[in-house]
Amino acid sequence: MPKSLKPASNPGSPATGLSRWSGKPQLSHYDAAGNARMVDVSPKQATKRTATASAFVELSAAVLAALPTNPKGNPLEVARFAGIQAAKRTSELIPMCHPLPLTHVDVEATIVAGGVRIRATASTTAQTGVEMEALTAAAIAALTVYDMTKALDKSIVIRAIQLEQKSGGKSGDYKRQK
Repeated sequence: MPKSLKPASNPGSPATGLSRWSGKPQLSHYDAAGNARMVDVSPKQATKRTATASAFVELSAAVLAALPTNPKGNPLEVARFAGIQAAKRTSELIPMCHPLPLTHVDVEATIVAGGVRIRATASTTAQTGVEMEALTAAAIAALTVYDMTKALDKSIVIRAIQLEQKSGGKSGDYKRQK
């Protein structure tokens, strides 16, 4: 295991899933022996948690102009549905991700200069956060835009899949600085 991923000799509190190494937060999905593990969140309190993620699909002007006449249907609407479905299935895709009872998922796909901006928000009241669900929704929505438009252009680029903000939980709120 690379030194940067080496777990602390004291794996930290099982209640929080946080490890400590030299006083800094460490990766929580490893045990003291360096084996991957699912964090035990059962001792944690369920709290309301929300996360928003985004992605950008870079499209040529020709592809953007062709979006309304796509023979497969409206790519942006299909991308929205795909993102919502992906958020609900995140724990099936990411091995150490907890299955969560999502209370809300919203995916927006908006045409902007140079492409399509995806924005996905997920919410739950649970013992762990929904960042992965929001990120998965944004990523799959972006991949769906690619799938729906690839016949017109193979040079489409998906970029900037990122967490924009999160709220709730022990680690508190986060908002990406522009």
